Order: sequence, then structure tokens, then C-alpha cells
Amino acid sequence: MRANNWMISLAVLALAGCDGGADMAPLADGTDGALSESAADLVIWGGPIYTARDDQPMVEAVAVRGNRIAFVGDDEAAQAWIGEGTRLIDLNGGALYPGFTDSHIHVYGVGQRERTLNLDDVTSVAQLVSRVEAAIADTPAGETLAGRGWIETHWPEGRFPTRQDLDPVSPDNPVILRRADGHALIANSAALAAVGITRDSVAPSGGEILFDADGEPTGLLVDTAMGAVSPLMETPSPDVIRDTYADGARRLVSLGWAGAHDMSVPWSMVPVIEGLAEAGDLPLRTYLSVGPEGYAPLAAGGHRDVADGRVITRAVKLYMDGALGSRGAALLEPYADRPETSGLAIAEADETIGLFIDALRQGIQMNVHAIGDRGNRYLLDWVEEARAQVPPEEWALADPRWRDEHSQIIDPADIPRFAELGVIASFQPSHAIGDLHFAPDRLGDDRLDGAYAWQSLLDAGAHITGGSDAPVEQGDPRIEFYAAVARADLSGFQGENWHAEEALSREDALKLFTAWPAYASFREDELGTIAVGMIADFTVFSEDIMTIPEAEILTVEPWMTVVDGEVVYESPDSFHHGE
Repeated sequence: MRANNWMISLAVLALAGCDGGADMAPLADGTDGALSESAADLVIWGGPIYTARDDQPMVEAVAVRGNRIAFVGDDEAAQAWIGEGTRLIDLNGGALYPGFTDSHIHVYGVGQRERTLNLDDVTSVAQLVSRVEAAIADTPAGETLAGRGWIETHWPEGRFPTRQDLDPVSPDNPVILRRADGHALIANSAALAAVGITRDSVAPSGGEILFDADGEPTGLLVDTAMGAVSPLMETPSPDVIRDTYADGARRLVSLGWAGAHDMSVPWSMVPVIEGLAEAGDLPLRTYLSVGPEGYAPLAAGGHRDVADGRVITRAVKLYMDGALGSRGAALLEPYADRPETSGLAIAEADETIGLFIDALRQGIQMNVHAIGDRGNRYLLDWVEEARAQVPPEEWALADPRWRDEHSQIIDPADIPRFAELGVIASFQPSHAIGDLHFAPDRLGDDRLDGAYAWQSLLDAGAHITGGSDAPVEQGDPRIEFYAAVARADLSGFQGENWHAEEALSREDALKLFTAWPAYASFREDELGTIAVGMIADFTVFSEDIMTIPEAEILTVEPWMTVVDGEVVYESPDSFHHGE
């Protein structure tokens, strides 16, 4: 800790215990008050502090009282906020930022990943089979083995896994393994037989069952076709849901996330999450976007806000299409590497437009998954149609702040429409640095002009916000920030025609995970920046990600996460340990 700050702090602490006029100090608003009354609970200084504000981008010190920021400014003025009960934190090489918020994540899925067969690091079909064989040895006879995380784009076999790969190691137990993106799964023969999928099966609208050259199902089910195997999955009890969600939240705050916009939350899970917060067992600030089944009860009951804003529910998540990797994203032209298909359109126009019309009148935020250029075109068209049918004076909110979740492949002609229609582009930078290895094959070079077009959207006046989509991706803020500014994979590879100019500046990348998620959740007046009166949500990393070389962003350590002025995660290896 810097000697001058430490000595001044000791002097102020000594004065705090004395009688007489020396115990008076000015407050941040210019009034006078007793030092014991004005003392902060927490003072942080001794390193770069970034506010995510244009008018005062950096400060030297921050003081917190309760769950609010009481002071921002220089070290000298911060002395007045130190009392006997104040915790002093010298950043000691670290850096402080507004609390990082993941604008698109699945918290329960993150918890599940910690509790089920995790296939994130599988590198081949052979290794996938080996993992299943090992897991089956510990699975009771007849019980379903479930896992998630595989992605075949780097595998030496160069193909999707099939039921024939899995059957030799699991002839009797059903096996269901979801692809990392959550839009496809592979099932073994026992699973297919249990739910009656045969060569004569027909996929539901918005889904696909893949068949081999002999007309037999391969075991790969895409998008809505995955619902066929849901009866094989055990329905978790409320206690399991609670514990799994809490596991996911603890994992996220340990990485540096202070907040999460949780997508596709089942309506039945909302009370469980709220109960966690009310019991003081939810360290993560959450903003819930429920599944389509939650629209009617949300519209009937209105916005939900519990535990002083720790859990807010006011949005609904819909799907326009599938994912690019599994060729379910709806494209305007056929896939370059599979010209017989142009993807899967999941939403129906009349039904979706009708829902949009009602949502404008009810004040419900609509957050809609759209990945392909056709999926994005449909979304923008249908938003425009709904807005045209409801006079602005009938809108419940003058600024509905509807969101395009993913915004991955956009026809360049549609980019200006985001700002024109007030649609927020919500994207996940890590998708771009993973997809760069297969998107050129799926799309061809011509359609890369509007792919992951972050800077173009910003330049066109669109509001943007960033997340990770974990457990589809790792859910690590360091990876997401790196991907936003480097636009290269974790080894530094970018590839040809990947449009380096679409990377964001570090200043904008910081806002992508702080100030702009606050706007996207209607809370910019109290979250997302460091200023007096704002809620005290902070993220501390071991180094300054705004200045270090890009590759080193991936190696910084999450040192501390603060939510509502409370330290909810503290690394045992952080700044003040071992002093």
C-alpha cells in the first residue's frame, strides 16, 4: 500500500477516536457532518479506477456507504470518508471497474455444467465416446446419461457424432448429449427407441431429424426436434433447482461478473430464484427474461422486483431461428456448405406480431434470439409491423428497449434499422472468435460483411450490449472483453476477411459489459457506472485490462466482486493477502 495514503488513513482513524472539533469532516455534497456519521463502509484506492463515464472516465478513490457510492474523486478528499469501521482496500496493482454484467447468459445452465457430464474440452469423436464410456460405468442401469458442451468444428473426424459412435459403449442406457450451442443434441439408439424416433419420424416445425444414407436416424436432433427426448430427462426438484442456480451464481461472481441477464428462464423457476435472493443466498444481481410460457402470467401480474432489485423480471425471450453451427440459423440464401438447406425459421409471423402488439401495450420487454440474416430480417420486419399497428400513445413505455439476442449475421442493408426501430443489438463477442473457424464455410465470404458487425452497428447509432451465452461459451468476462477488442481467437488467429475493423475500442468494450447492460435492463440511472448515488457494484481484476497487451487480458485474475456494496467474492490470492 502506498505510504502516504496509509499514514494519512491512520491519522484520520486516530482523529476519529478523539473528542472535540477535530471529528468534523465535509461530506461529498458540501455539507458538514460528524465523521462517525459520514464514514464509509468501504474505501477503495491505490490503482486505476474506471467509471465508464465520458465526463469523468477515471478517478483515484471510491467510497461506499451501504449499497450506494457515496464519493468518487481524489485520494486526498477520500480521507474524510474513513472511520473506525471503514474497510480500506488498496488495489495494489489491480484495477477497479463498474460491476461487469453478462447481458445474455443461462445461470442455471452454468450450474448444471458444474454438476453433469461436461464435454467442453472434448477434442474428437473418439474422446467423446471415451468420456461416455467412463461415465456409463457409474450410471445405474436404465438411467439416462446427460451431458453438454461438445462442438465438432475442430475435431479431426470433421463430422457430427452419431448414435453408432455411442451404442457400443452404452447399448442399454439412454444417452443424450447437447451440443455446446444448445441447438442440437446427439442421442444413442436406446434413447431414440425409448421415445419412438424411427426412419419414419417427421421433425416438428422449426426442427430437423438427421438421417443417414440408408434412411435411418443418425441420432442428431436439431432445435425443436430435441423436445422429443425431453421425457427421458429427470425433472429436477425445487431443492435441486435452487442448489444448481446458486452454484451457477457463485461460479459467475468468482469470474468477476456482478450481474447477469438470465435468458429463457422457465416461469416455474422464477419463485425459486426470488427465494434465493430473499434469503440472502444469491450473490449475483439477476435480470430475468422468461420463456414464452411466462408471457401471460408476467403480463397479468406486471414487473417483478424482489430483494431491492437483486432479482427483476420484466422481459420475455423468444426464438426466431436456430444456431449457425448446427445449420439451424435462418439464412436469406442457402448454406454454402449444404446448399439444400437455408436453416430453420422457428417463429410464426402472425403469432409473433400479435404478441409484439400486446407487449407494446403491456410494457413487456421482448428479447428475441436471431442469428441468421433471414432471422434478423424477420425480427426487424415484425417489430416494424407491430409498431405500425399500435399508436405511440398506446405504448406502455415510450422506449420499449426490445432486444435482438445474438445479432450475428445481418444483411448490411438491415444494420441502420436497429437504431431506426430502437432495437438493441445484444451479442456475445466469444461467438465471433469461435465461429471464425467455421462461419466462412457456412456462409461464404460475401455474407461475412454483415457478420458480427459490432462497430458498424455502433456507428449506425444502435444501442449494443454484450454477454457470453454461457454455458454455450465459457462465460468468462476476460474472454468476452478480449474477444470484443481483439476479434481473434484465443491463440491470436483471426483469418482472412474476418473484418478486423469491426472490433471495439477498449472504452466501448468496457461499456459493453457495464453501462450498456444497465441501459438494456432499464437501470442506467442506478447501475453500470461509478458515480455518487449509483449502486455499488464493482469488479476488480489483477491488472488494468484497458492498457495491457491484448493477449494478457486473458491472464488477469478476478480479485474481487462487489454487489450492493457487499464483497460477494474475494480471491485468496488478491491484492491484500500475504501483506
